[in-house]
Amino acid sequence: MGETTGAATGADLRLTSVTKRFGDFTAVDDLDLVVPQGQFFALLGPSGCGKTTTLRMVAGLEEPTSGSITIGEQDITRLKPYRRPVNTVFQSYALFPHLDIFENVAFGLRRRGVKDVKQQVGEMLELVELGSFAKRRPRQLSGGQQQRVALARALINRPQVLLLDEPLGALDLKLRRQMQIELKRIQTEVRTTFVHVTHDQEEAMTMADTIAVMHDGVIEQMGAPAELYDQPATTFVSNFLGQSNLVRAEVVGPSGEDVVVDVHGTKVGAPVARARRTTGTVWVGVRPEKVVLLPDGGAREEGANHLDGGVVVDVSYTGVSTQYLVRMPWGQELAVFEQNSGAGGRVQRGERVCLSWRAEHTFLLDADEDAHAGDESYAALVGADGGGAAG
Repeated sequence: MGETTGAATGADLRLTSVTKRFGDFTAVDDLDLVVPQGQFFALLGPSGCGKTTTLRMVAGLEEPTSGSITIGEQDITRLKPYRRPVNTVFQSYALFPHLDIFENVAFGLRRRGVKDVKQQVGEMLELVELGSFAKRRPRQLSGGQQQRVALARALINRPQVLLLDEPLGALDLKLRRQMQIELKRIQTEVRTTFVHVTHDQEEAMTMADTIAVMHDGVIEQMGAPAELYDQPATTFVSNFLGQSNLVRAEVVGPSGEDVVVDVHGTKVGAPVARARRTTGTVWVGVRPEKVVLLPDGGAREEGANHLDGGVVVDVSYTGVSTQYLVRMPWGQELAVFEQNSGAGGRVQRGERVCLSWRAEHTFLLDADEDAHAGDESYAALVGADGGGAAG
């Protein structure tokens, strides 16, 4: 199966010093990017960050202002879209309503003059688990099924790179999650390079081998999902990829392989390897699910970080977890996510608590960066120009 549906012999997708301007606006700014052949690669970022413009330049739908785009040894920067070893799957599916599913998938082959399409179309429909739907029309299929047809129609052309432009955006949440698993399964089977543009963090984390987080036309950070989540390089990445508690602190100095910082009078440790800044003022970062609530003034775990004097001001039960907001003595509210394992009772609003977490889960970021960068819920609350920093 892999031999018949795999990509033609190709190589890495490479963007070198790619810039795209629209008048005075720079959508993509001097971008260098390598997507290894056969990877599931995600370009993740908010609206207007440059990710879709990047995808359109690879597809040939936009021309770079400067720079080059190559696939292996082939320079595709100025090639017409139909001459590129690339296909695109859009959110809108773009199926032909008057053709049945078989003919929709066969379209690219017939346009190239291929006479015997039955075997290839059959294999593609089996790959996307729609073998029994060949004679149906698009309107008779669900949104998820239509998206799989669009995927089969693109893959049958055996592109070296498949571009996915928010392909699951039109689906409801449950179906979207099912399709995330399906897309990853299909990509693993065909071994084609997938470049997936999305603003959905969970979607990128679920499917991608590598994620590039884009912001204002540049890549803020690139790496494996776990690396970006556990060791964000900037406040934007820490907030856009999940949720973070960021607390202003002053660096005290090194202690073995840790950096010791002062958080409003309390000493806290962080690994040097997870510190983007080791002098002056920093943001101390920790993910809410890494934090444990303890009784204020109670027993402490040796070697863990602790912040005393918190008061629980909000308790939200979400099923999988209970989410707490804790107001600290300096006025800042920090989030704590506790899995509902049934191991203990929930803390009540108004209780005094200590926040505890292991030092190795701490990261340090540059305090010159906006603590709310990438926090879409905060931006919606205060407006795009609200700015501000955590306490």
